[in-house]
Amino acid sequence: MRILLLGEYSNVHNTLARGLRELGHTVTVVSNGDFWKNYPRDIDVTRRPGKMGGMLLMAKIYALLPRLRGYDIVQFINPQFCELKAERLFPLFRYLKKHNKKLVLGGFGMDYYWVNTCSTTMPLRYSDFNIGKELRQNKEASIERKDWIGTEKERLNRLMAEQCNGIVTGLYEYWCCYEPCFPEKTTFIPFPIVVGEAPVIADETPERLNLFIGISKSRSVYKGTDIMLRAAEAVKKDYPDRLNLTVVCGLPFAEYVRRMLGSDAIMDQLYSYTPSMNPLEAMAHGIICIGGGEPENYEIIHETSLHPIINVLPTYESCVKELTRLVNNLDLIPQLRRESYEYVRKHHEYIKVAHQYEVFYRGLLREKEY
Repeated sequence: MRILLLGEYSNVHNTLARGLRELGHTVTVVSNGDFWKNYPRDIDVTRRPGKMGGMLLMAKIYALLPRLRGYDIVQFINPQFCELKAERLFPLFRYLKKHNKKLVLGGFGMDYYWVNTCSTTMPLRYSDFNIGKELRQNKEASIERKDWIGTEKERLNRLMAEQCNGIVTGLYEYWCCYEPCFPEKTTFIPFPIVVGEAPVIADETPERLNLFIGISKSRSVYKGTDIMLRAAEAVKKDYPDRLNLTVVCGLPFAEYVRRMLGSDAIMDQLYSYTPSMNPLEAMAHGIICIGGGEPENYEIIHETSLHPIINVLPTYESCVKELTRLVNNLDLIPQLRRESYEYVRKHHEYIKVAHQYEVFYRGLLREKEY
């Protein structure tokens, strides 16, 4: 198949492209590298700063259009698949629909269905937008609600969800926001991770826990890393000889991974039911995830026994409790690290995931247009 992957979130499309190419498909990734994270791509569509940035990007994309046709599959990372206002993307979407066989919308992150569902019907016990039946009122959540509800972004998202041939979601949370609206065409496929050889993990109990926290300053409150960091600092104060704490801010992906290696555990995504790309990348290196590991995460991948994630509820107290338990039971670390690697190898290995996409895409191509 000829496959076009448009946009990037947290290395999803770049990693998927690698797997699909291993399976013999021709894949083109067009993205801005997810801003400062700078993930690899085949065609760069980064927007330049300044007033002329949008016009220059529009001109570049329109010049590219002849190269973006004739594909079997076009997959969008998000309704905002490039750095243009939503109203500028309607004609691009229509062009791509007209000149390619099948379109797939990714439910991989911030969009109307995620924001609106978590702010209205609230099927999740907690999320980026709610705790129980109460709306989160932090600045970032309020901005995203205003950005996606009752706007051109909402209209674009609705149009694409209705007109795309399939919708693929990468986390349980996103699946439960799309599936009720589009049960016939929504599927769940785990995020892809390049998994290397099993890390060498000593059997001996370590003297201390090496803990890593990566912070995106603009989204720290929204993602809960502010609370996780406070909890880690509190436990570090109580157990200075049992906990080493490494904190990094705003690093490109390659540097982020380099700094993370050698850690025993990572804290990330306080308001998530599931590990996203960064925690999964960590687990692929035998690093324990302290974050989202709710029962629904294991149920959607049909995992009944391998549960290595240390689940925390979205509170400071829960983070302190679970981290304190781990520093007082350092003998658990070697086994949890091995299980973390095995979990990612079993469910997220990039060629296995690419094969699931291959099956999904071929199913779409067999469908007749009505």
